[in-house]
Amino acid sequence: MGAEEAVKRDKATRGRRFNAFELAEAGGIISGGLDPAALARLADRLATDDGGSSQHIDWCIEGGSDPLGRPSLTLKLEGAVSMVCQRCLRSFAVPVAQETMLLLARNESDLALLDGGEPEVVLADAPVDPLVLVEDELLLTLPFSPRHAESQCAARGGARAGVATAPSPFAALAQLKASRASRK
Repeated sequence: MGAEEAVKRDKATRGRRFNAFELAEAGGIISGGLDPAALARLADRLATDDGGSSQHIDWCIEGGSDPLGRPSLTLKLEGAVSMVCQRCLRSFAVPVAQETMLLLARNESDLALLDGGEPEVVLADAPVDPLVLVEDELLLTLPFSPRHAESQCAARGGARAGVATAPSPFAALAQLKASRASRK
């Protein structure tokens, strides 16, 4: 699918709410794609210096039931987002491949009952915005402190490659203390 088609599909989905219980009962599927930078709660966690070219998430919400026959939605996310490595401060693509089953609660009392024993429960007493589900799942999926793999990080690789590093001020203090101790 081309980038223009993904944008059109995203715009068609934006604001389109659905009845989660009807989707679960019918075993229906809704899907789309988006630029994660367009999600307000996620935008400040993303790198901005690469123009967003490596950022795209395809999502799919499939209705069904869990093994106990309770209505559920399976949310699948695939793609990549650009984040800043907390070691070297350079942007890099973080792959996203997540699948989560969400049990549906009809009201607050169902939510309280299910939430105690199940990992993921969604209150679906009103039509659900699919992009809110996608944004919530991305926020839970992405690392809090993103870092390159150690072998790929410029901060780690630079020290190994023989790049001079600044001497530690604590090393100088240790030498000073050692020389004063030897004088006594």
